[in-house]
Amino acid sequence: MSDPVRFLSALSNALASASLYGEGHPACARAADAAYRQLQDLQADSGPRLRFSFLDGEVVFGERVLHELQSWDWSSRLNEAGIQRIEVSSPVSPDEFDGFLEQVANRLAQRPSETALARQEGAGPIRFGQLGVRREQSGQPAEKTMIATLNYGLREECETLRWMHDEVENRGKLPLLEAEAVVASLSVAMHAEQAVILPLLNLKEFDQYTTTHSMNVAVLAMALAESLELGPAQVRAVGVAGLLHDLGKVRIPREVLLKPGRLTDAERAEIQRHPVEGARIILAGEQPLDLAAVVAYEHHIMLDGTGYPHRHFARETHYGSRLVHVCDVYDALRTRRPYREAWESEAALAYIEERAGMEFDPALAHTFTAMMRRWDHRVMEAPAVRSSPTSAP
Repeated sequence: MSDPVRFLSALSNALASASLYGEGHPACARAADAAYRQLQDLQADSGPRLRFSFLDGEVVFGERVLHELQSWDWSSRLNEAGIQRIEVSSPVSPDEFDGFLEQVANRLAQRPSETALARQEGAGPIRFGQLGVRREQSGQPAEKTMIATLNYGLREECETLRWMHDEVENRGKLPLLEAEAVVASLSVAMHAEQAVILPLLNLKEFDQYTTTHSMNVAVLAMALAESLELGPAQVRAVGVAGLLHDLGKVRIPREVLLKPGRLTDAERAEIQRHPVEGARIILAGEQPLDLAAVVAYEHHIMLDGTGYPHRHFARETHYGSRLVHVCDVYDALRTRRPYREAWESEAALAYIEERAGMEFDPALAHTFTAMMRRWDHRVMEAPAVRSSPTSAP
């Protein structure tokens, strides 16, 4: 058993003891001491800075998946308590470790509704909370951008997604954990106050379009998947696919993407490269995201086979691609563009109904339009932050 696995096993034992016996019991002290010793050993072997991420049954130490903990039930328990990441920044004293255990045990004892919107906690060298982005700038310590909810206007998620685009554009690396964290945060925002709402973002500046559009498509795709009664794993996968469907646009020159007037034939061909580029980026990632890659490739292909990219052999597109396509078109029509004003919701829904059977899967179009009309009062448009000049498109 590897050292990070030994530490996490000891940590879960200490937390279980605290829940079972309560503070001050000798069994709690013994379990806490054992976990602290495992932490010291791990820091001696791996260095003082440690990072653990917990995502739907998958445990990641740094960038390494701990396959030994594939079915570790504490991963889901920590997730339910709003803990997706634990970070250690320096050596830890026994008192600091005891304080950390107490805070985590308290979080685990709270009701999910109380913890779902919680932000980062912890003090000193150990902090924990939901996944965010780590940035290194000018030699300053890394800062985490926390997951937000509607109360925070989804600002942090916008910044995280733009950072992801920068990572892809500048380093050729897709930060999958952060992509899944944004989707998880959007899901939390959707289910706030025990009612499903659609937290959609308003476009403030056009070079912010890819960020806001991608997040809106992820929200709409998850809502549609839930309306279709797909399982939680499928809903999450569709959300990730919606978030990444336009990822290939990071490979398109900004002056083409942001051009306010009519595109030339060459510029249109440049734009139409983004589905292929997006699929290539996703497939080159460290972990397989087959659905997201397929959706990125197919989301501009119509039900009747028209659209792009051109395929040499006609075949039916993936169900997930057809699902995301409906959401993609709706949000695009509802968004103000340099060359036209935003459509009203009813006009966009009428367009989808009119094109059902040609551009859109009829069953998906029907379910989507019925969902949007049924949930019209549950759509909450949150303002997006203004983009900086260096933000990715």
